[in-house]
Amino acid sequence: MYSLEGIKKGLTSPRHALQEVDRLFHRRLRTWSYNRKGLDVFAADWDNLLILDACRYDMFDRVADLPGETSSVQSRGSATTEFLQANVDGQELLDTVYVTASPMLHRHRDDVDVVFHDVVNVWKDEGWNDRYRTVLPETMAKATREAAEEFPNKRLLVHFMQPHYPFIGPTGREHFDLDRLDFQWEDAATGDLGVSDRVLGEAFEENLEEVLPTVEDLLGHLQGMTVVTADHGQMLGERLFPVPVRGYGHPPGLYAEELVKVPWHVSNNGPRRECIPEAPVSDPGPDSAEDELANQRLRDLGYID
Repeated sequence: MYSLEGIKKGLTSPRHALQEVDRLFHRRLRTWSYNRKGLDVFAADWDNLLILDACRYDMFDRVADLPGETSSVQSRGSATTEFLQANVDGQELLDTVYVTASPMLHRHRDDVDVVFHDVVNVWKDEGWNDRYRTVLPETMAKATREAAEEFPNKRLLVHFMQPHYPFIGPTGREHFDLDRLDFQWEDAATGDLGVSDRVLGEAFEENLEEVLPTVEDLLGHLQGMTVVTADHGQMLGERLFPVPVRGYGHPPGLYAEELVKVPWHVSNNGPRRECIPEAPVSDPGPDSAEDELANQRLRDLGYID
């Protein structure tokens, strides 16, 4: 069933209604809750899994020059919440520590039932950069190195925000107002962003270039097998299927190649780690102040309630 808000949006935006037809096609009339062709990342072999939020395979393959070998896989989701639900919901991952710049797991913890050994929410407090309204790559690298030292016998699941908006590269800083809190990818489709698809693509690619040096540094620091991948990709004006409207952003339930074909880059550094499941670090429980903080962070990142 559609929400009242969703029905209103479809009535006022023909493009949104046509995109919903594409979504129904990809989800086979809602019988699929995620991309069934996608990889179960926790069935794969790795000691450290570095997630670049919204990183397309084609862009990574063109831009990245990291030690190791790059291939592609399909993600189970075309949005972060879908990726989390499809990969970790209902699991006890007691050999894994989740170090994250994204508030999505906290925001959707009632819908994603997972127990990690520990969760390091870098988006809280001093981890957040107020100027750029995101967690910067170097902040994530510092938190990851600290986690590797504190949890030497755990797998590390590390979730960077880049190349996801907000844009922190030169093109993004020139063309996108960092003080604008109502950014929506839908505005790109209507022309309300005031930039071309070319500029949008350049800003997005520069965001990837901003995070790659930090990733390369971590590949030389983290012990064992490290995989660099993405939770999903990004549409930058390409045509959807079967209804050929232009797509922007990363809506859930749309399994176009630009959204689910992601990198799987494998790099080895020394012997593999022995990762041991242990009881989780105590959870302080829900906190209304933290919930509001998570909601504000998501608004800063371009997610509009």
